[in-house]
Amino acid sequence: MYEIIKILNFILLNGIFIFAIAIFASYIIMSVLSGLELIRYKKKNSFVDYSAIISSPLAPSLTILAPSYNEGNTIIENIRSLLSLHYGDFEVVIINDGSKDDTMEKIIRHYHLVKVDYFVNYTIPTKPVRSVYKSTNKAYNRLTVIDKENGGKADSLNAGINISNKNYVVCIDVDCILEEDALLKLVKPFLEKHKERVIATGGVIRAVNSCEVKDGKIVKVNLPSNLIARFQALEYNRTFLMGRVAWSRINGLLLISGACGVFDREIVIKAGGYDSKTVGEDMELIVRMRRYMYENDLKCRVVYIPDPLCWTEVPETLKILSRQRNRWTRGTIETLLKHKSLFFNPKYGNLGMLGIPYWFFFEWMAPYVEAIGIVYVILVIAIGTPNWPFFIILMGFTYFFAIVFSAWSIFFEEFSFPRYRRNRDIVKLILISLIEPIVYHPFNVWFALKGNYHYFTGVRSWGKMERKGFANKTKSAK
Repeated sequence: MYEIIKILNFILLNGIFIFAIAIFASYIIMSVLSGLELIRYKKKNSFVDYSAIISSPLAPSLTILAPSYNEGNTIIENIRSLLSLHYGDFEVVIINDGSKDDTMEKIIRHYHLVKVDYFVNYTIPTKPVRSVYKSTNKAYNRLTVIDKENGGKADSLNAGINISNKNYVVCIDVDCILEEDALLKLVKPFLEKHKERVIATGGVIRAVNSCEVKDGKIVKVNLPSNLIARFQALEYNRTFLMGRVAWSRINGLLLISGACGVFDREIVIKAGGYDSKTVGEDMELIVRMRRYMYENDLKCRVVYIPDPLCWTEVPETLKILSRQRNRWTRGTIETLLKHKSLFFNPKYGNLGMLGIPYWFFFEWMAPYVEAIGIVYVILVIAIGTPNWPFFIILMGFTYFFAIVFSAWSIFFEEFSFPRYRRNRDIVKLILISLIEPIVYHPFNVWFALKGNYHYFTGVRSWGKMERKGFANKTKSAK
């Protein structure tokens, strides 16, 4: 019995150690790749005149798709913000997904909408469209509103894709705020010469909590005052600048945030549109689009822009954060299992050889490894045979590495596209990084484990996400 325990102890100890080294190595590689990509991006775009894209006849046409469910508190400001974006040929399509509040009534009244005859080609199957509205006011001629039966976000986006007749679709959350030049920067990769066809682009997402917003625009950027939101501001900074930018550089990216992304409409339709049966529709669509391209021997690229282009409200309570991370975990599992044939499959390039395996080991499996490590340490202490020097060195190195990595991401943000103008905000971010590994991270591990449990026990709900809204009023989004 003692020999068995000794063998298990050896396996667990070395397994956890090897896994930790692998994570540290991957983060170091990503930080280097992100740094190189940021330098390249800044150098390449330092003299770009984005205003030239507005008047260029070569600029692609865009349809902004914004699903809306019970957004009556802020829907007018949200639409005003979208209509004021700087771009030439674009339209805004609001999809009212069977709202039960006064969302539709407010839009009709404020924007002078009337029903129009509109043939809906259900290229992608969706819930029935009740009516299509246009404004009688020429100032709002870019605006189209779809009123449909409730089917969820993915179903709403598919309805918008069916109605759109533009080259590209911009899929966003209606309660997000885009930078005025966001479309110009997101569309630029489609205009550049690449060996591969660009099928989607996305940009950095930032937390809008505590920022001053007026008429759908950010007039002053502030660091979130809420502690949980502040943790996420640091987390988003690290995830987008140090993670997705690196994956974009090596063409292994498999996720464009559902908050904001531009997609090649032709490829979206050929790939089958959004999957309304998954809670991680944004990630699953990118993987399926890329899979379609590879399986038809077509070279493709998904590009990530290191500019902060979209601002979204992040959860300010552990209850809402738990629902969000639970859903993200279930969405990741669904995508990885649905496309398991890509795992270490050279046919799918860096997506199959690097992207999918990374998400499997370091996104899906990581919470399990951390949980096993915690249980292991507790058992070893209870048995009375802990290797204290090893534990102290490993924990100290892990903590130190997490702080350095977060600090490095803050440096990247300041080097690339700083938005926090006050030095005290930067100091606060650095200070928050000191406690994040021991205060905030354990909650994320727990939420991920719950997400795994709910997935394997059949929970498929989206989860109600309560937000304050930009008008400082409570609202909910499906």
